[in-house]
Amino acid sequence: MTLTTSTADLNTKAQIRQLEDQRYDAMLRGAAEDFAKLCHTDLTYTHSDGSRDTLESYMDKLKQQFYVYEHIDHPIEDVIVVNDTAVVVGSMNADILAAGASKRLENLCISVWVRESDQWRLLAFEPTPVPKTHK
Repeated sequence: MTLTTSTADLNTKAQIRQLEDQRYDAMLRGAAEDFAKLCHTDLTYTHSDGSRDTLESYMDKLKQQFYVYEHIDHPIEDVIVVNDTAVVVGSMNADILAAGASKRLENLCISVWVRESDQWRLLAFEPTPVPKTHK
């Protein structure tokens, strides 16, 4: 049996990749309102230190420049679409200021997008820090 990807699936995957680009671009620009437009009202945004934000608390942090993103690289390994849910598997590497402290983030991550009323919205983000290797 040969599995094929439909044109609709390919279009959805391309759309999700574009939404991920828009999300990270909004973070880089500190554009909290643009970020919020991409999110589900029940967003759970987990950080690499294990802390979590709701959409409201993350928006507050972006507006107050608690997080200032200086550079973000976010390669996507795969987009898995099942009905009205899309899971993005990839990495997020960034240089940021968090509460004024400079940090380098190297994370594997998963983003979960859901489709409601023909609109895709970010529902969850979960990073896992890449372990430091000893040489």
